[in-house]
Amino acid sequence: MAATQKLHRCVVSQTGKHSASIIFLHGSGDTGLGLRGWVRDTFHLAFPHIRIIYPTAPARPYTPMRGALSNVWFDRHKISRDCPEHLDSVDGMCSTLGSILQDEIQAGVPKHRIVIGGFSMGGAMALHLACRYHPEVGGVFALSSFLNKDSVVYQAVEERRTRALSLPELFQCHGSSDDLVLHEWGEQTGAQLRRTGMSVSFHTLPGLQHQLCAPELELLRAWLLRKLPPVEHAD
Repeated sequence: MAATQKLHRCVVSQTGKHSASIIFLHGSGDTGLGLRGWVRDTFHLAFPHIRIIYPTAPARPYTPMRGALSNVWFDRHKISRDCPEHLDSVDGMCSTLGSILQDEIQAGVPKHRIVIGGFSMGGAMALHLACRYHPEVGGVFALSSFLNKDSVVYQAVEERRTRALSLPELFQCHGSSDDLVLHEWGEQTGAQLRRTGMSVSFHTLPGLQHQLCAPELELLRAWLLRKLPPVEHAD
């Protein structure tokens, strides 16, 4: 995937002075506009000082769908913790998404005032992007997401810890009844990242399936405001 590719973006602008940004990545088969509508219909996630950017992944052949085109951030050999990652597609998309960070930086937002996150596949993509390529961001969140058992993200995090380099804080939520991306996959991801050196807060939503809910987004909003406070209260 070419690094110069321009992704379509749905943007929710701040209502006041722009001092921070969130890049919120959708799940497989969705779009930025679709995720924006889902969030809007679930919980009022908007801020006076934070711009929220919902990019859309380009359509690509997706192996779990027998090669059919789908809006996915990367390919998978199959949906399983135990298979190798499709790193060519992951790394290509990291380069492409990096251009969104650069646009925000050029708009005057410091890197530590940018948070990257996503739902399902979008959360896994966010972890690759933040932990491996842009660890100076203000934080990363993953909702109903998991990493493969031998993910290179774990190696990157452990290497930064060994070198006493900074790492972004991770916020995770996962539904206890999620039978598409199993709760234990998400929990194991958070536990492994914590063992390798990240600060991780993991929240279980009782009875929630593979979806967003208002209590989850309310927790996320509180965490985002802690990581990205208004400028007059920023560290």
